[in-house]
Amino acid sequence: AWYVPCLASLETLQELCRKENLRCKSIGITNRSLKSYEVEYLCDYKVEEGKAYYLVKWKGWPESSNTWEPRKHLNCPLLLQNFLRDKNEYLSRVREGKALKVRNHVKTLKPAIADYIVKKAKQRIALQRWKEELNRKKNHKAMILVENTVDLEGPPLDFYYINEYKPAPGINVLNGITTGCECADCPAEKCCPKEAGFILAYNKRKKLKIQPGLPIYECNSYCRCGPDCPNRIVQKGTPYSLCIFRTNNGRGWGVKTLQKIKTNSFVMEYVGEVITSEEAERRGQLYDNQGNTYLFDLDYDSDEFTVDAARYGNVSHFVNHSCDPNLQVFNVFIDNLDLRLPRIALFSTRTIKAGEELTFDYQMKGSIDLTSDSAEDLSPSKKRIRTVCKCGAVCCRGYLN
Repeated sequence: AWYVPCLASLETLQELCRKENLRCKSIGITNRSLKSYEVEYLCDYKVEEGKAYYLVKWKGWPESSNTWEPRKHLNCPLLLQNFLRDKNEYLSRVREGKALKVRNHVKTLKPAIADYIVKKAKQRIALQRWKEELNRKKNHKAMILVENTVDLEGPPLDFYYINEYKPAPGINVLNGITTGCECADCPAEKCCPKEAGFILAYNKRKKLKIQPGLPIYECNSYCRCGPDCPNRIVQKGTPYSLCIFRTNNGRGWGVKTLQKIKTNSFVMEYVGEVITSEEAERRGQLYDNQGNTYLFDLDYDSDEFTVDAARYGNVSHFVNHSCDPNLQVFNVFIDNLDLRLPRIALFSTRTIKAGEELTFDYQMKGSIDLTSDSAEDLSPSKKRIRTVCKCGAVCCRGYLN
């Protein structure tokens, strides 16, 4: 038998059960809990005969079961704070007058304000669920937070978090490794980088010491050294807690660090679906029309393959472009020595303060540079719609591609 995952949330399933008066122990609806009530969020406010009432959305109950409850019945200080903050936020944005309006001795919120408060509450719940999902799927210890104080945009609908490359049919991203180093002290002996003809990429402080353009060869799963080997950095995942946040200048989502990052430190890996360059060209035309930029050419040795992070990716999917970035791209080889399929790692180019947005230059990827000089030499099928850059850097080139 085959099955597909249920896309409905636990609360939605509980609402359906309660609406139909059904019991389902696996989702927490039993004889005891069938009639239990917990405030999910507050929808509206009014004052009648000197008493304050709030319209309550009950967790696990359909909206048709919302009830007006007096303030004294509500033991949810955080939800009350959110309600007041959302109301004031709406008023400050639209510059309206007072939120309460007296009419026949009854004070009520304007419908537009109540509608905004409900949308904001639903967004807050959706973002919280998304944060929990991201942290459940990630394979590193650092936390991923989600924040939107700009608009009502919720989690992306067609994005799936992955920790490593997702190869398209016919593409093998794991091959070429059958043995590993026998080192007892990797930096001091003939380790994996030296076998490949390059120097060790990291210093004793586990910071990058090679120049951009040179590859990184890390110890692999066949190597004798253990997990504390100083030549195992990228494979351990990001060590920093990061926050996916909504930008306030029309660049969509972005990523900021919640911790200070020192110069030449590994920050994150760029992952996605590995596709052929021909397929990338087809998708690229579509993405350009949508104003999206997610294709990363794997052109270290050839241009056979491209990483597409549009639907499948990790936190790097949300990192914005800058013409003056604080991250640099490096090609990494660990359990695969196929030069056509390097892993892509992002390292800091300078000290990055906690709370600062992370960025990299999309043209570091080796993608087609559509400058005024090069664009003339391309066939019509290769010419792309140019996307305006909004990075705001002093040295901004004006376009992402």
